Amino acid sequence: MPLIQNSELPTFDRLRSEGQEVLVPGRARQQDIRELHIGILNMMPDAALEATERQFMRLVGSCNRIAQFHVHLFSFPEIPRDEKSRAHIERYYEDFETLKQEGLDAVILSGANPALERIEDEPFWEPLMGVVDWARENTCSVMCSCLATHAVVQRLWGIQRYKLADKRWGVYSNHITQASHPLIANINTRFDAPHSHVYEVNAEQLAEKGLVPLAVSREADVHLAVSPDGLRFIFFQGHPEYDAVSLLKEYKREVVRYVEGIRSTWPPYPEHYFQVEARNLLEHYKHQVERARGDYSSLPPFPDDAVAGLVDNTWSDTGKAIINNWLGLVYQVADRTRGKVFMDGVDPEDPLGLRAH
Repeated sequence: MPLIQNSELPTFDRLRSEGQEVLVPGRARQQDIRELHIGILNMMPDAALEATERQFMRLVGSCNRIAQFHVHLFSFPEIPRDEKSRAHIERYYEDFETLKQEGLDAVILSGANPALERIEDEPFWEPLMGVVDWARENTCSVMCSCLATHAVVQRLWGIQRYKLADKRWGVYSNHITQASHPLIANINTRFDAPHSHVYEVNAEQLAEKGLVPLAVSREADVHLAVSPDGLRFIFFQGHPEYDAVSLLKEYKREVVRYVEGIRSTWPPYPEHYFQVEARNLLEHYKHQVERARGDYSSLPPFPDDAVAGLVDNTWSDTGKAIINNWLGLVYQVADRTRGKVFMDGVDPEDPLGLRAH
C-alpha cells in the first residue's frame, strides 16, 4: 500500500521515480483506508543521511497491508552535521516534541556511526534514550537497527556490546531459529543479510536476558531478535534496508581513506559480496593506486558504475517480508486513535497472544 507524501521531502520524488507508489494528501483523503504513523529517527552521518531515508521508507512503502503509511522523519541537533545536512533536516524533518504530542504507532531507530568506545558517551546517547523511554510507553513497537540495537539492549537489559577484532562486514547467510513467531511468517528458513559493524552483541547474551533471537548466522551471529513480549522491540544487528550498492559505497569510502592517508592499509573486501568479476576490477584499481606511489594526480576514478553492475542483492525480498509482517502486527494491535497505544483487549505484556499458544 502507498506512502503518503505528507511533506516536500525530496525522497518522496526519488521513490516515486523508482516506481514506488506515493499518494499526495488530496488523493489519500479520498480513500477509506486506515492510517498508520511511523516515526523514523535518522542518526546516520551526512554521507548516508538521505540514502537512509530512502532505504527505510522503501521498506515501509513496500508493505502490502491495507493501510496508508505516514512517515515522520526526525533527528537530533546533538549529532554533528555539515551545512547541507542541517538545512535538509531543518526543512524536511519534524520536531520530536511535536510528534510526541500527536502520537505515533511505531518507531524505527536507525544506526549511527560509532565514534567512542563507550556507547553512553556518544553525543546522541541522552536524546536517544529519551526517544526510547517515550516510545516504549507510547507506541506499539520500536524497530532498532545496528547501533540502536546495541544502545537499547544496554539501556533496558544491561547487555554490553563488545568490540570485534576486525569489522564485521559483508553479506552473511542466516537461519531461522523460531519459525513460529509471526514476525518471520512465510519467509525463507535461510536467507542473506548485510552486516557492517565493529561492535556486536550475540545470541547467547540476548537469550540470557529473555530476549528471543529469531535469525542467526554461523559467521555473523544474531541478525534479528525480539523483546520477551514479542513485539515492543524488534532488533536488527544486520541491515535489511541496505541497497545493493551500500557495501560498495562503504568499500569506496575506505579506499578513499587509504588514498588520503587516513588509514594505513588497503581495506579488505566485504565478505561474500564481490564476485570474481567485480574483484578483478577492484584489484586492477588497487594496482593502479600502488603504481601511483603517492602521486594520485593522474589516478583514474574509482570504478563505481562498472562494479555496481556486478553486485547482487540477495537480501531485500526477505527484508521487505519481515517489515511487512512487522507493520501487519502493528496494524493488528494499534488503536485507531493516535496517542492511544493498543486497541481495547490487547494485553501490553503479550500483545500478540503468544503466551496463550
